[in-house]
Amino acid sequence: MIKIMDDLFFSSDRNDMDLGLIFNFLKKTYWGNLRTLEEQKKANENTLNFGLFKNGKQIAFSRIMTDKVFFAYVLDVFVIHDEQGKGYSKILIDHMMKDPELQKIDKWILATKDAHTLYEKFGFEKIKKPEMLMEKLSERAKKIYE
Repeated sequence: MIKIMDDLFFSSDRNDMDLGLIFNFLKKTYWGNLRTLEEQKKANENTLNFGLFKNGKQIAFSRIMTDKVFFAYVLDVFVIHDEQGKGYSKILIDHMMKDPELQKIDKWILATKDAHTLYEKFGFEKIKKPEMLMEKLSERAKKIYE
């Protein structure tokens, strides 16, 4: 864990993450409401995990799917409701993007409905050539993204 302030810590150790808190928060989001606990556990196991902890309790989370060379996909970024509006999302994203293993990534990508201005502060832009991208959605994913 990295101390940020007296009562605030950042961690990239998967073992520090509170799976119950993460799952319960994501079940109430537009993108995570169809997930099961087992699916979330597997997703966390197969990605890099990042969290902010205040007074020993997790208050924010994100994860990255990456090959650590060419591509990184930012996923599941959130701050718990009681701690929103205090700048914690910026702290989380800043520390996450400064992770030593991720410094040479060529392409970062994410999907958001409503947080464009947040991510623009970290250099994210609208996709330059969206016509080059394709996707294949499962029936379950279609319920989320269409």
